Order: sequence, then C-alpha cells, then structure tokens
Amino acid sequence: MQRTDFGDMACSIARTLDVLGESWSPLILRDVFAGFTRFEQIQADLGISRKVLTERLNHLVDHGVLERRPYDRRPRHEYVLTEKGAELVDLLMVMVAWGDRWQAGEDGPPVLYRHHACGEISHVDLRCAHCNAPMHAGDIDLLPGPGARP
Repeated sequence: MQRTDFGDMACSIARTLDVLGESWSPLILRDVFAGFTRFEQIQADLGISRKVLTERLNHLVDHGVLERRPYDRRPRHEYVLTEKGAELVDLLMVMVAWGDRWQAGEDGPPVLYRHHACGEISHVDLRCAHCNAPMHAGDIDLLPGPGARP
C-alpha cells in the first residue's frame, strides 16, 4: 500500500507525520530510546515482520532520525538516535503523558520516568519558551509564519 506523502505540505504537523506517521515508527523509536538498538532486539520486542522493520528502519535512517552503526565484522548494525531523533523522543514523551492520563486504565502507567536533574518520578509539562507559563491548546492563537503559503 502506498503512503500519502505529507512532506511537501506547508504544515509542520504534516511534515512530522511524513517522518513519524506510520504506526511502527514511534514504537521503534521508543525501543531504541529504551536500549533495544539491534535489529533482532527490536523485532523480538515488537513482534514486527523483518520486512516491515527493515523498511521502517531505512526510512528513519534516511530522514536522519536514526543512525546505523556497525557492531561486528559481519554486515550487522545497531541503531542509535541522532539529535533529530532525540527531539522526536521528546514528542513521544508528550504522547506518554496523554496516554498515561487517558488510556492507562485501572492499573496505571506501564512505565515511570525519573528526571535526572531532581531524581523525582515525573512527566513532561508543556511550557512557553518565552515566559515559562503553561502552554496548552487553549492558551495560544495561530498566526501565519514565515513559511506559510497563501
């Protein structure tokens, strides 16, 4: 099945979906972030087919989100997050906060996150980069940016 190409749309959400929008990609990034860096580890954790995993890893490498590094003399590679990929994990952390609040169920969140700086279990909190006040959808206005198209 051919995927819709969102990369040329004048929309940052669409362009992000062009990289991350396929369902397996966020889970692959989650696994790499969690330390599953080898193909076999990711495949075993996700139960994904080799073909689909190969396609998704190639896509993420091609978009500069993951870097492929050899780990032995055979043509075997591990995958590591690039700076661009680490910022996508930040986006996933926002998804985690939403999922923990609205989808965790009676058992609660499946994973807890300890903040290195303070040592406390916490979650992401969206804040304005200018004034540090909370920043959510109801707190903003949408204005045309320099890359807007008529």
